[in-house]
Amino acid sequence: MKNPEVACKIEVYAAVNPSEDPDKVRHAVSNVVLNADYEFREGSMKATSRDIHSLSKIQETVRSRKANRVYRRQMRYNTKEDTTWFYLNKQAAYVDVVAICDEAEESPMGPIKVILHSKNLEKVVDWLAPEFV
Repeated sequence: MKNPEVACKIEVYAAVNPSEDPDKVRHAVSNVVLNADYEFREGSMKATSRDIHSLSKIQETVRSRKANRVYRRQMRYNTKEDTTWFYLNKQAAYVDVVAICDEAEESPMGPIKVILHSKNLEKVVDWLAPEFV
């Protein structure tokens, strides 16, 4: 599916626990969010991008696993104004698997939180997790 021409800010956060190597957490985040800027600060990894294509790995997984309903439900539930978010499993991401979590506790080492901001959020959601696949 073609990337929409829509302005979108993507923020991704993952806690770096004392027992974790920050480079490994960065690796996990970079496996699910492409072409982002990374920053490690105060026990947290942050990735940011303004390119919706950065989400293409997640979008491909949603389509191949036909998981659009799960992602849409999470994004709909977590929407406030022009922002929505969802969690991904950090351990799965480290081994290059995109796996959504309904709750943070489903990821034992803490989740990766993906936050999407857009004035046209519905268009972003429709691209990431189309209603009809």
